[in-house]
Amino acid sequence: MGLRARLAVAVLATVTWVYVAQYIFAKLPWNLPYYAPCWENVDGLACRVTRKIPIDNLVQYGIVLAVTALLVLLLIRWVLLPVRRMLPLIAQVGPQNLGHRIRPGRGRDEIRQLGRSLDTMMDGIAAGYEGQRSFAANASHELRTPLALQRTLIEVGMAEPLTPEQSSLLAGQLLETNARNERLIEGLLVLSQADQGLKTRTPQRLDRIAADVTDAHTRAAAEADVKIKTELSPYEVTGDPILLERLVRNLVHNAVKYNRPGGTVVVTTGATLVVRNTGPLVPAEDVNRLFEPFTRLATGRIDHSGGSGLGLAIARSIVRAHDGTITATAPADGGLSVSVGLRSA
Repeated sequence: MGLRARLAVAVLATVTWVYVAQYIFAKLPWNLPYYAPCWENVDGLACRVTRKIPIDNLVQYGIVLAVTALLVLLLIRWVLLPVRRMLPLIAQVGPQNLGHRIRPGRGRDEIRQLGRSLDTMMDGIAAGYEGQRSFAANASHELRTPLALQRTLIEVGMAEPLTPEQSSLLAGQLLETNARNERLIEGLLVLSQADQGLKTRTPQRLDRIAADVTDAHTRAAAEADVKIKTELSPYEVTGDPILLERLVRNLVHNAVKYNRPGGTVVVTTGATLVVRNTGPLVPAEDVNRLFEPFTRLATGRIDHSGGSGLGLAIARSIVRAHDGTITATAPADGGLSVSVGLRSA
């Protein structure tokens, strides 16, 4: 029996009791005898006569109220009995038992709906916990690889004297590895900041931010033999200027980096921000996976290209922090098109 049915029964029982109580109290003799002195003028002797004093109505109402309160208390406990039965099942859920589910079964009553909602919530929590665990493992792997390389290079340099050329080569490799670590740590910090939400929101011209970012990538695009085209219409949004700049920079950087020689990158603003390129063919089943941290196309995690694999993950977190939407599509002729919708100012 669902909560609504139990509540209806409880209300009906309470109303029935009130009417029954009125009938019972109307039939009972609510008078008590007592003796009072009197004086008769015939012989002047005192006498005692029996009279009856009525009990005050407040006493009757008090008795009815007390019995009614007890009945209501018992009915409340009966109504909430299914919830109390569910509490031990909920108490079993914990960090070490994320797979536990209530599984209330089919049915449309409130208790079963609550049980299914709790199971759905636990599915989301378990997925988030697994995502954090995977993120920590991948971050450790990403940091361990360059650190191991740095240690190897230092040990080689300390093992025997090096020529000036060898020392220069060793120093260059160490600097390159250190720069990769800095990019990775910076990406992790930005990702953490975006996941914490925005502290302030101010009107920002996203088309102007996009213009500055594309200008800054002109040289890198030319070196990669990629042309950047812009179609920028006024697009004012509310948000954090630093995070919005990082959002556009990540999208443009990825569009240039994962392109082909002679390809193009088109950046448009208007109702949305769209960044698309003419890179290699992206399988449709891999598109959503690209937004996961440390994920790179066709490699799963590491491609030794100097990137951290956090570009699109950071972009997604920034968009979520701005209460926006981000989607990606893979055209049939290759490349990737990323569309970002943000709340207008």
